[in-house]
Amino acid sequence: NHLMMNDDSKGVYNLSSPNPVEQKKFAKTLGRVLRRPAFAPLPKFAVKILFGEMGEKLTLESQRVLPTKLTAEGYQFVHEDLESGLRDTLGLWK
Repeated sequence: NHLMMNDDSKGVYNLSSPNPVEQKKFAKTLGRVLRRPAFAPLPKFAVKILFGEMGEKLTLESQRVLPTKLTAEGYQFVHEDLESGLRDTLGLWK
């Protein structure tokens, strides 16, 4: 909504969290929210077989992406942390 309603918003935007986490923490947090064990990470060779070289780069290498332009424009995120965002998205409040 912010990008559509703001005439000054032009160009490429990273639509990511202002507080990025590693996949391991994401899996652990998702497991806690769903009240299920966190799934084990895929071994490197399995990622390469399933997703190829591009998948290996996207899943195994760091992609620390920040929403710099959004934050500079004063965009306010509804959820500042992963757990509250997952709980809201999945409708699983405590």
